[in-house]
Amino acid sequence: MIDRSQLLSDLQALLKKLEADLAERSDLEEVSEVREALQVEYAKAQEAERTALSYEKWRSGYATQVVVAWVLSVVFARFLEDNGLVELPRLSGPADRLQRARDEHEVYFRAHPTETDREYLLYVFRELGQLPGMGASFLDHNPIFELPNWLSGDATGTLLRFFQQIEPETGELVHDFTDPDWDTRFLGDLYQDLSETARKRYALLQTPIFVENFILDRTLDPAIEEFGLQDFRMIDPACGSGHFLLGSFERILERWQKKEPGTNVRALAQRALYSVHGVDVNPYAIAIARFRLLL
Repeated sequence: MIDRSQLLSDLQALLKKLEADLAERSDLEEVSEVREALQVEYAKAQEAERTALSYEKWRSGYATQVVVAWVLSVVFARFLEDNGLVELPRLSGPADRLQRARDEHEVYFRAHPTETDREYLLYVFRELGQLPGMGASFLDHNPIFELPNWLSGDATGTLLRFFQQIEPETGELVHDFTDPDWDTRFLGDLYQDLSETARKRYALLQTPIFVENFILDRTLDPAIEEFGLQDFRMIDPACGSGHFLLGSFERILERWQKKEPGTNVRALAQRALYSVHGVDVNPYAIAIARFRLLL
């Protein structure tokens, strides 16, 4: 099971190490293509009036987004692997799945002996992104693919080993994502508190469940009563990690099931999903909301 507080605390420490790696590599001559690409992106942001920050502050914020994208992509993959939503574990897993993941890692490097763990993780993300519904979580608009060489091979190795850590007393994984209920609310904790810089920049704050229910009782439900379910649409203009989207999805699906009890639940779920929309300026908020809706 997921230990939310320990996962958050451990990932916060890891995030600082990865951010330091990006900061160092931003100025290294041997990765000049990264520095040049960053300067081009900064110029585009200025021209489009998306930023008024200095280059150094803009780069720091962008680096945080990239590091968080690496971390979240691994978390998404681990959740899928540990809960049997993909057959083959390539990163880690409880019991014998950890050894199977290590075997997959070894097989990959036999075929690609000159590559690093960075290329291995990118390979895993591309493979997962080919599965139905997974492209939005692993490939589309994922900032790690914009500058894949920015994070060093050593840093990505640290990231991979983090999720393979074993408790010496028990022999079990430190971070086990197995959850029979597929509860993804822990991702909201990561969204809000993983990066202090991002939390301050985007004023990140999760909505408590009782507030979510209070608001949906007084907005979504009356709107459905007035407009009906057919072609119904809702939008959350600051959706964050998706609490209102998931709450709306569940309510809309429940109403469809009551209205058409004989219709296949997959078809009804798709109708409910078509009704739910969200927007956010924070890229990793969108990534989390998409992943949660997919599950």
